[in-house]
Amino acid sequence: MYTLIIDDHPIVLQGCKRIVAAYGACEIVGAGSPLEGFRSYRRQRPETILLDLSFGTNAFAGLSFLRRLRSFDQRTPILVFSMYDDPIVVRRALNLGATGFVQKDASPEEIGSAYEAVSQGRPFLSASLATKVAFLNQPSDNPATASFSARELEIIGALAAGHSYQGISQALGISYKTVANICSSLKVKLSAKALPDLVFKCIRLVDAQRSSRRL
Repeated sequence: MYTLIIDDHPIVLQGCKRIVAAYGACEIVGAGSPLEGFRSYRRQRPETILLDLSFGTNAFAGLSFLRRLRSFDQRTPILVFSMYDDPIVVRRALNLGATGFVQKDASPEEIGSAYEAVSQGRPFLSASLATKVAFLNQPSDNPATASFSARELEIIGALAAGHSYQGISQALGISYKTVANICSSLKVKLSAKALPDLVFKCIRLVDAQRSSRRL
């Protein structure tokens, strides 16, 4: 089975190669950037792709790769292999067409199982990530968040997780200006004077929502 791994860290790349080789990958090619990965994809049409999300200063270059590839190839299995565990990022990757998502700090066995599942066309998401994503997908009956739109709730969650405007823009596939405008509206709704105050209030909102679901 021909597998393409796209990651810009040589040590991680080598370790990943060893793992997938033990789970059925016969020919493995590494690429150090999304652009190099596209060139390898065009030349050899891999049967499975493992994709990191962060490359250099672009924390979400992998999402752009996903969007571009899925515009003309809906079938090749893609396993996102990333340090991110934020549910907004995970859900965005899945919505863009990732077949599965596994964290880099998972055990070799879990990474191997994720690769095996995805290479056979089956989706993969660890139980912990699935729970986080399910939390995002549930409608909220918490009065503290009832007045916010679904998009506003996404951005509240992203701000609470420490993402910048640019990071939110790339993760959600919307423009920087749209993020800035929504955040300006949130400042008014939450009576926040500046960005640090807005982030603090978003964190409190997210914590309150999580607490209400444990009751």
